[in-house]
Amino acid sequence: MDKSERILMAHGAGGYLMQKLIKEHILSILPKDSFEVGLHALDDSAIVNGVVFKSDSYTVKPLFFPGGDIGRLAVSGTVNDISVMGGKPIALSLALILEEGFPVDDLDRIMYSIADTCREADVYIATGDTKVVERGSLDGCIINCSGIGVRSRYLDYNLDIVRKFRRGFEARWLLDSNIKPGDKIIVSGTIGDHGVAILSCREGYGFESNIRSDVKPLNRMVERALSVGGIVAMKDPTRGGLANLLNEWSEKSRVGILIREEDIPIREGVRAACEMLGIDPLEIGNEGKVVIAVVEEMAEEVLEALRETEEGRDAAIIGEATDEFEGVAMETLIGGKRIIPPPLGDPVPRIC
Repeated sequence: MDKSERILMAHGAGGYLMQKLIKEHILSILPKDSFEVGLHALDDSAIVNGVVFKSDSYTVKPLFFPGGDIGRLAVSGTVNDISVMGGKPIALSLALILEEGFPVDDLDRIMYSIADTCREADVYIATGDTKVVERGSLDGCIINCSGIGVRSRYLDYNLDIVRKFRRGFEARWLLDSNIKPGDKIIVSGTIGDHGVAILSCREGYGFESNIRSDVKPLNRMVERALSVGGIVAMKDPTRGGLANLLNEWSEKSRVGILIREEDIPIREGVRAACEMLGIDPLEIGNEGKVVIAVVEEMAEEVLEALRETEEGRDAAIIGEATDEFEGVAMETLIGGKRIIPPPLGDPVPRIC
């Protein structure tokens, strides 16, 4: 970007353009910290003095959609980003930015949803802030939700299992850079549900009758998986979807990743909607799924544990890390291979 350029919607869509913006115009200016896992690592949360710390802002449009709303999204997204690092979420902050004229009934509806989701995730709102801006300044409501967590009681056991099969493994948290050739890649369920539900509701395509957002807190499912052991990395495929997540893992871990198209769980309604709209389901954001990298020897056990949970009943092993090539590739249904590049951004803007 030169000095005359302006911010585009794509710069906030979770793909290559957003990564470039962050690296060149944010990270390059801010001082580098000395935390165990800090901002420059670009993992899902930071680790500061043993505390897992996350902040996220939510600008979804519309505020209410099939399967959820901005309140459920804010709690779930923050909880999940803490959980995939190996943390147990404890407390959240809630900052509301409201537009003048916003209906109080809608605010109440959002707050009841936040309360219900907090109970589901066993977390509490500990602090917050409320601001009101002039009419026309924003689309009703924006939420910033930050959270803190402590080390999961299962994390050390999980990492001990990893070390039984991988000599020299020293990581203390589940980081994007932990993956090695041979590790299996698991997705906890069907992909694309959230993005297609948002798009259909916003544009009136009519898919919303049978496609609902997957938005939900996943900390209980994550704890179940960690109790089995052998997990080296986890991440939720939000903006930019599965394609963006796998490319981040490949770049940070310096491994190739091969996935199999036939093994990726996608609902038929989502697949049909993507084909009609000409968008790739691998690039669509999700808000109730997690992708897991696990040592080969424990992959089937972790998969079985996931399938025993409501959130992970559609989990599948979709591929593995490899040293045979760089980047991400997919074995297609017709037997060939195609490169899965990092997307420029999620094809559905403002999904979270």
